[in-house]
Amino acid sequence: MLAKAHKNASTGVLHIVATPIGNLGDMTPRASETLRTVDVVYCEDTRVSRRLFNHFEIDVQLRRFDDRTSTQKIPEIIDLLAQGQNVALISDAGTPVISDPGMPLVAAAHKAGFEVLSVPGACSAVAALSISGLPAHAYYFGGFLPRKQGKRENLLAALDTLNATLIFYESPYRVTAVLQQLAELYPDRQAAVAREITKRYEELIRGNLTELADEFAQRKEAADAGKAANIKGEFVILIAPNGFSGAQQLS
Repeated sequence: MLAKAHKNASTGVLHIVATPIGNLGDMTPRASETLRTVDVVYCEDTRVSRRLFNHFEIDVQLRRFDDRTSTQKIPEIIDLLAQGQNVALISDAGTPVISDPGMPLVAAAHKAGFEVLSVPGACSAVAALSISGLPAHAYYFGGFLPRKQGKRENLLAALDTLNATLIFYESPYRVTAVLQQLAELYPDRQAAVAREITKRYEELIRGNLTELADEFAQRKEAADAGKAANIKGEFVILIAPNGFSGAQQLS
């Protein structure tokens, strides 16, 4: 059965608002205006979002909405929308719902018949793909890979024949081990690792997965020895489809 949300002057609207992933200059005018004019903003961490709000002089109530609190907060938000209040959802950085809490809230708002609007902006997966030089005709975004090595291996094996660039998020604590496992599975695959996109120490490293695994193994050794090593920050790992060589031109 089709479900359609209709504008209703007596009910509120849920706004899904993207915020910068690093460089505050990427905050859109529409995002700032929306956050200033809604009645309440839900966010992952009020301390993180308060710094953003202080920078842009936004004075709106912030309430927490994360993995731990989402179940109890969804009825609260639906009730606010029913009362005619406009609500915004933001994440700590980037586009909400994309590998962040929020999907159940959006689904619940649709089910209740409320309008849900996107205020688009930064997304590190798309930003990394755009500068990677890897095929962008199709891509698979997998968020964070499973923590357990066996589950990671099963997922990656299932994606082996997919004719699309694979994109994953990773933390600095696991990136070296994950790249090593990727190199064992796909040693010759072309790939890229993006670090700290739009931030001061933004970096893009390209090569095959064996080369990338070796590079980050050396960085980890240097870091463990107390030497400076660029292994901090948030990472995006991109893996080209099987058979892609860097020289290929897509038609």
